[in-house]
Amino acid sequence: MSSSSTPDRPRGPRRTAVVMAALLVPAALATVAGLVLLWPSGDRPSTGVVAVDAEYPRADVVQAREESCGGTSEDRLPDGTVPEQVRCVSVVVEVLDGDAAGEEVQVWALPTLTVADLPVGTRVVLERYLATDTEEEAWAFHDVARTAPLGVLAAAFAVVVVAVAGLRGLRAIVGLAIAFSVVAVFMLPALLEGRDPLAVGLAGSAAIMFVVLYLAHGFSLRTTTALLGTFAGLGVTAALGVLAANAARLSGVTTEDEYRLAQLTGQLDGSQLRGLFLCGVVLAGLGVLNDVTITQASAVWELRAADADATPASLFRGGMRIGRDHIASTVYTIAFAYAGAALPVLLLLEVYQLPWALTIGSGEFAQEIARTLVGSIGLVLAIPLTTAIAAAVVTRLPLRQVRREGSTHAHAH
Repeated sequence: MSSSSTPDRPRGPRRTAVVMAALLVPAALATVAGLVLLWPSGDRPSTGVVAVDAEYPRADVVQAREESCGGTSEDRLPDGTVPEQVRCVSVVVEVLDGDAAGEEVQVWALPTLTVADLPVGTRVVLERYLATDTEEEAWAFHDVARTAPLGVLAAAFAVVVVAVAGLRGLRAIVGLAIAFSVVAVFMLPALLEGRDPLAVGLAGSAAIMFVVLYLAHGFSLRTTTALLGTFAGLGVTAALGVLAANAARLSGVTTEDEYRLAQLTGQLDGSQLRGLFLCGVVLAGLGVLNDVTITQASAVWELRAADADATPASLFRGGMRIGRDHIASTVYTIAFAYAGAALPVLLLLEVYQLPWALTIGSGEFAQEIARTLVGSIGLVLAIPLTTAIAAAVVTRLPLRQVRREGSTHAHAH
């Protein structure tokens, strides 16, 4: 038998598929069990928030003018004094929705808005507090209506993705919609009802990965390899998150919003909020893990397709040469994404002039640093794990199958 025909001889593809199924099926069953056991009941817990009979109609600006108002504590100057008079923007709007449609009402705009921000015709959202036995009807300015521009931006994103990536891009967008549905329908209500946050994060993340990977990249051993690598990365991230939260005494209550959430949910002891931090760590790593594991699996598949005599060891070395470049760029992506989101806080700390050693050890920054480092470690370790799995799997497949999967399931971010 000539050496050129050897690569086309199946070297256990059926056995390989059985082994991968033996690994994946328990993960799928555990995911389904987690979803069933943790699924929210639909009964919202008592939060102490008083329900107010209010409506949020849209309105168009008819007139906006600057006036002078009395200062309050919210207008406090850097020297600590409260000015007697401050600038206010009075807005006359025409209501568009509900039984008050066509009426004109006068409201005070948010302090951050100026007359230039509210030209005639600007679409805004109001708060209408309905009359009660003891209170008269009241109107207030809620915010500028941004649904239209955000909708246009989302549509532009979808068009660009589909135009560049074709049907695969369309499937990726569908997968993204399903992923956010899992977050909205399962994860958030389950967390609000007090389900274990780490379990919710792992179950929800696993369900998302099952859907988006196979939907975007098709059913193949290569996609399954990437999925196994993703699960390995998620497991490492979750374990490191638990260790980091305990070692650094991260309570999960470091900002005013988190403290308010702890108050409203009765979790001032921080146990649930610490778990929420862990859930966030797992969820935050999904997108990048998906990216690197698919990239590594694709790289190994292409290396094998190009070299019929490649061994698992040589494929691992070749895949890791690509993986090391990916590690460097992706770690920057995670770090700068967090830095960009925390920029206002960084500026505030610059104003306070606190020592940097004290700053990075404070609760809020320690939490974000731990989140970034844990996610990055899980990401970095997922690359060799995925590469090793891919190298072991692809060398047991006939070359024609490797090339067929390479041509029909090319990688797309």
